[in-house]
Amino acid sequence: MQEHYFELVVKLSSHHLLFSDFLSDTLPVGFEETDDGFIIRSEEELDTIVWGLEQFAEALQKALGQEIELECTQTKLKNSDWVAEYQNSIQPLQVDKFYIHPTWNEPSKDLINIAIDPALAFGTGHHPTTASSLRAIAKYVKKDDKVLDVGCGSGILGVGALKLGASVDACDTDRVCVDNTRVNAELNSVEFDNLWEGSCSLANSSYDIVVANIVADVLTFIANDLKSVLKDNGILVLSGILDKYEEKVLKFYKDFEIIEKIAQDEWVTLILKQDKK
Repeated sequence: MQEHYFELVVKLSSHHLLFSDFLSDTLPVGFEETDDGFIIRSEEELDTIVWGLEQFAEALQKALGQEIELECTQTKLKNSDWVAEYQNSIQPLQVDKFYIHPTWNEPSKDLINIAIDPALAFGTGHHPTTASSLRAIAKYVKKDDKVLDVGCGSGILGVGALKLGASVDACDTDRVCVDNTRVNAELNSVEFDNLWEGSCSLANSSYDIVVANIVADVLTFIANDLKSVLKDNGILVLSGILDKYEEKVLKFYKDFEIIEKIAQDEWVTLILKQDKK
């Protein structure tokens, strides 16, 4: 082990999920999510990652026509403190009936435990979109329901549904996420019926509940695919939506009614059901 390592603290004003996807595709190491950005640690200097983040932010600003504030602070620290500092920074979290915790913390005696060790894939329960999706799962998923988790990330939402007694399929277009979902399923002693790399259009079943915690633009692109795999009277859970993009997303789901909206900070999770009128 080297004597020192480098810690990069990244702070963002917006578009947390898009930057998370960028880091997942770019980094050879894991990263930690925070309320306003990320923490990246490596035994190598992270100047190249800083440059990449700055270029990505610039390109995103041009594409969206919006200003994005990005602040990167790199520090050289003693390696002997890294493991303890990292583990102390990841705290267990209760979301409704679920208790999300890393493996180095004790499980709850009263709640439904989901063990998740932070890794490359997004989704430890701390981000509002993940927490809101878990609340929706806790309320709407019933035993023996057939569930599809689209853009499964770490697999946390699918694991939660499995622990409620549902039968769950999951998919993600990112191989890292699929692998991480498989690891977290084993960690929680549950098993997905089907787990694949690719889009939900590859599903060969129909589902009582379809959950998609992605980003607003993707939810508009795949609207028809999500609808095509949903059973009659099924429920769609759409998350990863900044509140200012809510109406934009809903334009693609005009044949559905909103049965609940879960808002947390600037994020919105929509629970939709097909309007038969």
